[in-house]
Amino acid sequence: MNLTPHDVTAPDGTLLRVWEDPPEGDTPPDEAVLFVHGAITHSRALFAPPVEGDDSYSWLRATADAGRTAYTLDVRGYGDSEFPPEMDDPPESNDPPILARDAESDVAAAFDFAAERHDAIHLVGVSWGTMTTGRFLAERDRDVASYVQCAPVYDPPYEFEDGISALGLDPDLDAYFVDHERDVRERQDGDEDPALFEAVWRAMVESGQGDAADREYAYVAQTGALADVKACCAGDPPYDPGEIAAPTLVVRGSDDDTSQRSDALTLYDELGAADDRKEYAELAGADHYAMHGDRRRALYDLTTAFHDRNRTSSDVGRSD
Repeated sequence: MNLTPHDVTAPDGTLLRVWEDPPEGDTPPDEAVLFVHGAITHSRALFAPPVEGDDSYSWLRATADAGRTAYTLDVRGYGDSEFPPEMDDPPESNDPPILARDAESDVAAAFDFAAERHDAIHLVGVSWGTMTTGRFLAERDRDVASYVQCAPVYDPPYEFEDGISALGLDPDLDAYFVDHERDVRERQDGDEDPALFEAVWRAMVESGQGDAADREYAYVAQTGALADVKACCAGDPPYDPGEIAAPTLVVRGSDDDTSQRSDALTLYDELGAADDRKEYAELAGADHYAMHGDRRRALYDLTTAFHDRNRTSSDVGRSD
């Protein structure tokens, strides 16, 4: 599995990394899919973890095998994109640096990069990625072939303090936190495939998120995404789904405690898309990381079928 890296510049000059996984063949397809990651894990670790000899965990490869070029963005402060200066200071020195209102310009830059190369772009956001992509669609005039909101957090039925306790963080939130391998393993309680865990971990610590003081056993994660979750818990989400008219699929795992059913259905009901342009689905037994679980193939097939139902002609999806 060889991903092609591209450097894309955000409007403010921030250097972003976009990864590409194309279908076989010499002719680029008309359609592409842009994937945007969530709060902690960067794009390759989430969408294409390099498990040796097993590409079944790669949502990007599944997309390419279905005939569409797959792109995925590292939002600033994640993976191999440029980091905000706040992350050079001690974490307690600054507030959360990159919120959805900041990251949506990165999504716009990646979308425009893909739209220059393809006639139609499908958009997929996961977890916090539903906030950054949701704000992008709600705030900007871009044609999108379809939109998938996977494991969304919009109007959670729980208190933020309860949700953040699993990470052992102060709900007031410093600018970033350091996550250690031993703590991640303990939280997962041995439930994850060891080869998958190792692949995700290596992708994290070998990227720009690797902790400078302990690159083998720790990575850093900015907390703007968690601040957005906190705002959602307080009834102040960073975007208005009523402004989104694109064909939209809302999907969650039935065992997802972060993206809960009442939350996802509230989002679905408040979407601006017409009833015949929006869909809701659940994957039985899947959790917040459905793309890394036993139901991952079902997730790939579900989204591919949605993309197929929303194919567009060559004059739709291109950004001016």
